[in-house]
Amino acid sequence: MKINQSNIKKAKKYLNKNYCIGVPTETVYGLAANAYANLAVKRIFSLKQRPKNNPLIVHYLDINSLQKDCLINDDFIKLYKKFSPGPITYILKLKQNSKISKYVTNKKKSLAVRFPKHQIFRNLLRQLNYPLAAPSANISTRLSAVEATDVKEEFGSKIKYILDGGKSSIGLESTIISLTNKPTILRLGSLSVSRIKKVLGKKIILNLNPKKKITPGQSLLHYSPGIPLRMNVKYPKTNEAFLLIKKRKISLDNYFYLSKKNNLNEAAKNLYSSLRKIKKKGYKSISVERIKNIGIGQSINDKLKRASKFKISNQIKNLNFK
Repeated sequence: MKINQSNIKKAKKYLNKNYCIGVPTETVYGLAANAYANLAVKRIFSLKQRPKNNPLIVHYLDINSLQKDCLINDDFIKLYKKFSPGPITYILKLKQNSKISKYVTNKKKSLAVRFPKHQIFRNLLRQLNYPLAAPSANISTRLSAVEATDVKEEFGSKIKYILDGGKSSIGLESTIISLTNKPTILRLGSLSVSRIKKVLGKKIILNLNPKKKITPGQSLLHYSPGIPLRMNVKYPKTNEAFLLIKKRKISLDNYFYLSKKNNLNEAAKNLYSSLRKIKKKGYKSISVERIKNIGIGQSINDKLKRASKFKISNQIKNLNFK
């Protein structure tokens, strides 16, 4: 998509005034604000109805802009050279003199950082003298946004501006790895664990549901379309939406396809938009056929598993989001 500099200027104007805006990334759309400004960051939490103990990912243009805020190490440099800019988020130790808002980190001594690949977002970052905190642009626990219209659907007039960058090319959140100690995957995402392991050449720990949430996407209920969802289903119930990994010869109204030929990358790109489509059509429940638990399929299954918790968790009231 061609970069419209007047739109970049509009986005910058709102960000400089500590407002939140919608921004495109290759993974999903983000709800962005100045990561150095307490007021701006607090607005992110308020808009998303996000618990304060859930830290935010901060987006930088490159390693040079990062070094004023974080300590870097050999593992980070290896992964950065191979995968950044791209769909990987690193947890690094925060420098004592960092300007990052305490609300970003929930007063922790580490920071989640990413270097987005989307050229419109990168162009915006070049125009700013601060990094952008930008969690996914959706109400907490709900489906992530992969198009500008999704962001509008989530927030309406509550946000000042949405920078349209077309549909996200990957469609799943970034993989999160902590590098503050032994390399530990904290969230499965669009970069496979096997590729990360190959670069580091060492054992990688998986810790996807820690007792204390220290990174985004670790809530048991997450990525929810707001209706019950069942996984590994062969046959759907009557009047139930059926989400399939590949096209069938027989097509029914309640059949929704993630890909044409069992392509996991295509399935990942279409996951959230398909779930949104099903919800809009008025279905009361979703069944999903078995998806291979390999590569990005592992990440798709993780998102679906968290979405399936809706039936258990939708009775919870009065959660403290303030």
